[in-house]
Amino acid sequence: MSVLPLRTQVGYITGMLGWSILTNNITVMLIYFYVPPSNSTMEVLIPQVTIFGIFTILSLIAASGRLLDAVTDPLIAFWSDRLKHPRGRRIPFMVAAFLPSAFFCVLIFFPYKGLEADANIWWLSLTQAGFYLFMTAYIVPYNALLPELAPTHDDKIQLSTLLSLAFVIGIIISSQTPGLAVWLESYFAWMDRHESLQWAIAMQVLGGTLFLFIPILAVDERKLLTSQPTTLPFGKALRQIVTNRNFRIFILADFAYFVSLTIVSSSLLYVLTVLLGLEESLGGAVMGLLVIVSLLFYPTVGGLVKKLGKKPLVVSSLLLQGLLLLCVYFFGKLPLAPETQIFTFAVLAAIPAAYLGILPYAIIANLARRDTVETGQQKEAMYFAARNFSTKMGQTIGIMIFAILTIFGKDPGNDLGIRLSAIFGGLLCIVAGFVFLGFREERETENI
Repeated sequence: MSVLPLRTQVGYITGMLGWSILTNNITVMLIYFYVPPSNSTMEVLIPQVTIFGIFTILSLIAASGRLLDAVTDPLIAFWSDRLKHPRGRRIPFMVAAFLPSAFFCVLIFFPYKGLEADANIWWLSLTQAGFYLFMTAYIVPYNALLPELAPTHDDKIQLSTLLSLAFVIGIIISSQTPGLAVWLESYFAWMDRHESLQWAIAMQVLGGTLFLFIPILAVDERKLLTSQPTTLPFGKALRQIVTNRNFRIFILADFAYFVSLTIVSSSLLYVLTVLLGLEESLGGAVMGLLVIVSLLFYPTVGGLVKKLGKKPLVVSSLLLQGLLLLCVYFFGKLPLAPETQIFTFAVLAAIPAAYLGILPYAIIANLARRDTVETGQQKEAMYFAARNFSTKMGQTIGIMIFAILTIFGKDPGNDLGIRLSAIFGGLLCIVAGFVFLGFREERETENI
């Protein structure tokens, strides 16, 4: 296959940008929107009761959306791998899913009642389930295009770098939601804080939806790819994947990392407003700085991979990030200005973020391509579905843990829960690093 045209590469990665905008708005804003800290001007929308003394209603709602994924992720992947359609195996799913994904994403932040009510529990449960169902139907086939669009090792690194770039740009864009809400609230006098956040998120989702649509136009699957639908039955295809030792280790480390990442992402606005006493709108500048600095390290990835391999870079990045997250526990207690604390953290965290943003895509694409070479069956979507499921389970557990930790304090003067979230996040990153030590990195060949 010829080298993928740059125009097609750019068109493809915009899907990741759209996905990042939608999912990061949910990751960062969900708990803050429904259970805001006491020093905000917003009302709590979900009853703050616990089940068995530890599980909050919000944490259980977050988990419920992923129970459906346990079934839909592998099924959608299996159907995509076997699909025989004039437009290919992946694009038809993306066409059907991108608009419903956006619709349910917006509905999540327009609760049934504008105050604390049991009805909001059912509303959030249903809208969240709808969002993750359709987002899965988009992102699993989308990711499965990667090993086919990037057949060689260098191609995978290059396209993975572009995907990571798109993802972090999505983080920057989504982190502007609080600042956009402040602007809307100041410009439209009739808006309160909840309403301004709702419309800010709706505007973000609109932009994200346009980005989700671009790959559908940019990638001509039948022209660019030569893939064939798999003929394996579901059970055998799944067994071949889960018996892959390297894949199991990758998934376990990746799961722990995403639990950590979600805990920290969910706590960002609380760290700013509760631990450091800063404005929530500063979150956009913090994430922007982190991403800009991380981009400076992107050009080093390819060279270091050739010199050291992927495994040492992943392990060292996870350990460094874990140590940095442990330091967040002391925020607000250090003899430094609050702005100095958070921006120093952003600069240092940008280093592991650069490598952890790129290498997992290249690793999973290589595992899927190697499986194709060894078995003669193309199961790319199944590999990415398994990773997608573990990622979302990691995000779910992360949100659950953070929601539970808020029981121990989420307000100024009573902030133990926020500090404990940094400890949990840091330790999990370190655990992920030690788990990945078991990964057996094989020598890359040009056609894998």
